[in-house]
Amino acid sequence: MTSPPSPAGDRLSRLGWLDALRGIAALVVVFDHSAYSFLPEFRRELVPEFNTSRYGIMVFFLVSGYIIPASLERRGSVRTFWIGRVFRIYPLCVAAVATVLVLGLLGIAEPRTDLGAATTALAHLTLFQELLGTPNLLLVLWTLSYEMAFYLLVVALFTVRRHERPAPVAVTLAVLAAVSVATGVAIPVSALSDAVGTGTLVTLTAIALTAAICCTSARSPRLQAFGGGVGAALALVLVLFNGTVPVWEGLVILAVMFLGTVVHRAEHGRSSWWYAACMAVVVVVCAVGSAYGHGDGTQFTRRGWITAFLLAVLTFGTGLALRHRRVPLLLIGLGTISYSVYLLHPLLLMASDGTIGRQRQNTPLLEVAFFAVLLPLCVLSHRYIEAPGQALGRRLARRRPKGSGQSGSGASGPGADGDRIRGRATATATTGRGRSDADVPRRVPVAVNYPHGNGS
Repeated sequence: MTSPPSPAGDRLSRLGWLDALRGIAALVVVFDHSAYSFLPEFRRELVPEFNTSRYGIMVFFLVSGYIIPASLERRGSVRTFWIGRVFRIYPLCVAAVATVLVLGLLGIAEPRTDLGAATTALAHLTLFQELLGTPNLLLVLWTLSYEMAFYLLVVALFTVRRHERPAPVAVTLAVLAAVSVATGVAIPVSALSDAVGTGTLVTLTAIALTAAICCTSARSPRLQAFGGGVGAALALVLVLFNGTVPVWEGLVILAVMFLGTVVHRAEHGRSSWWYAACMAVVVVVCAVGSAYGHGDGTQFTRRGWITAFLLAVLTFGTGLALRHRRVPLLLIGLGTISYSVYLLHPLLLMASDGTIGRQRQNTPLLEVAFFAVLLPLCVLSHRYIEAPGQALGRRLARRRPKGSGQSGSGASGPGADGDRIRGRATATATTGRGRSDADVPRRVPVAVNYPHGNGS
């Protein structure tokens, strides 16, 4: 007779695949960026055939789409959702940006503050700096701008009770991407910034974002809906009219994240797998068609992008298919520190480029040494920066607003939490297709892990 599985073992088998995907994606992105310095010849041959950076980023976005909306639904509180996001993203992000500034003072790096310190700082505080015509102090921060746009759209759907139908949103965004290419729509980079001025746009965005977060966190349903509308409008306007990537790719990024949400709902019996598969086909076909129609550019090859995108979707699908199998602890550990890996590797590259310089020929030993230094640093940053920040966020989220019987928006919905994949939340169980977690008693304690968000 065998003993029942332990909660820890159940947790690893059910949710470890998400950390594994994040760990793999982070390593691929790091390899892409570090190859500039240590494997330049190899990278020049690889990227036109396989865009490694886009591969890792798309995997991150799929994971974010899978788990982020589910956390909001499970919490049933926009207020606690925003608190969780702030303390998940900002502590390490602020530490990384501060390190960039220190490296600049030491003459090792050259942070770009062309628009002035105040404008640059405010843009980065909104996390929309990529969509505000402001240079990223850290190159990889660009993906957090699209993560923030996704958060605002998800919260908007939640406030008007449309969060249970992510498939039409994913398909609409994907179709719009294809239509933009087919009709030849080409909006100049940072067009809105050029039209109204970057400083003005940054200020207006900060005001709109603050209003959206405050209103969606209020108790009044009308304020919630108003805040959701403001946030959704802000996200769509910036992605459509002020992105630095083509309009079609910005729309594809959002569609991919909502596709992750579609998959999550199918897995938990809230829609059929057949329906989810059809939606996935539409999104993939539109994305591939958009890239193909866009053609080749100076820093873009459609073959490399399409290969990376299809392999990212395949990787996510493989992880989903193998989700009930035990995941190697090494991959789970890599996923746990993946946000640190993502944000800190550019800092280490700055230090390397500023001291020993970039190599003109392939130097595999330096590539290996780079990873050998990076990973222990990320373990430390996760332990002493990320983990304490998340713990503080959870404590604040548990506090109830004065004068209220409940915290947050008062809306509720089924889903799975997502602060860290090990030991941090209780997910609700579902029984039977179409029944929500609110309809059944809570059962299995499951710890879940948010992607940074990722970002990549």
